[in-house]
Amino acid sequence: MTSRNVVVKIGTSSVTDDHGDVAYGVLVNTALDVVNLRAKGWQVTVVTSGAITAGWAEVGKGRSRPTDSVTLQAVSAVGQPLLMHAWRNAFGEVGATVGQVLLAPLDFSHRGQYLHARGTLEALRNLGVIAIVNENDAVADEEIRFGDNDRLAALVANLVRASHLVLLTDTDGLLTADPNVDPSATLIEEVTAFDTEVVDVAGASRSGVGSGGMASKLAAARMASWSGITTVIAPAHAPHALVHALDATPGFGTTFHPRPERLSARKSWIAFAVASNGTLHINEGALRALENNGRSLLRVGVVAHDGAFVDGDAVEIKGPDAQTVAKGLVRVSAESFDDSDDVVVHRDDMVLLRRS
Repeated sequence: MTSRNVVVKIGTSSVTDDHGDVAYGVLVNTALDVVNLRAKGWQVTVVTSGAITAGWAEVGKGRSRPTDSVTLQAVSAVGQPLLMHAWRNAFGEVGATVGQVLLAPLDFSHRGQYLHARGTLEALRNLGVIAIVNENDAVADEEIRFGDNDRLAALVANLVRASHLVLLTDTDGLLTADPNVDPSATLIEEVTAFDTEVVDVAGASRSGVGSGGMASKLAAARMASWSGITTVIAPAHAPHALVHALDATPGFGTTFHPRPERLSARKSWIAFAVASNGTLHINEGALRALENNGRSLLRVGVVAHDGAFVDGDAVEIKGPDAQTVAKGLVRVSAESFDDSDDVVVHRDDMVLLRRS
């Protein structure tokens, strides 16, 4: 039987209104969908945005929204409890209990912490609690640049081994053009490959409150597709949006199909969760060995290296054309690199990235 495990992410412009206050009706509708899906056997994890916007509505008092990370972090500390209180009340109306999970980059980049985070989410599920996940904005400014939680949602989907990722937003899905510029723009209902045409139609965020946009959602969908996860971008304000997204209702949202070859959980972690601490530049012979023969990367194939990486760090691997062709865990430090004469990145610790 196919796994029924979904991560649903709701963007800032959907969980807050024009004044920045929490859009409680959207939360209640989402909660109702989640409860109905759980009754049908689905496992559901919610990723929410909106803490910064909700916090600024509370303390901004008509002033222009700040842009510096320190103030944004402080504002998120105000908005986070407001947001969670609203989620708790919304799920309470449909008889469900929620638990807050705040995640930071370390929770993904460190393998042990990654597995610990997975265990926490599984424990909440076993208790019958709906996990409400958000970035730990108040203490780590890197999260604010994650892309309005789209990337976080894709990482969480991989973390919990989800079958589906649903990104609920303020648009109908991926359109052929910006409808504000081209009124004839139409919905793209299905995407099977992330080619140049698909990437080109993704625009920047127009809401002015989120840090993402369609490009961010496409990046999240591509990440999910490598992990064998089906992604749907759909309108948050539509009735039973989450249910329609999972039912593949014709004309509702854009569905991104996963790649036929699914990465293992560990290789998905290497490819997307752990940050790179350096770069290895390889020659043509090494490139052929990696891409055509599935070999490990040997020291002799590396013509140069950048960064202060140590044994076990993730590094990007670039070909002669300076394009990133792979990512992997290096087996030697930058300091001792020139003294090594063996495997520097083993094939089991490497992910080839030039295949869409």
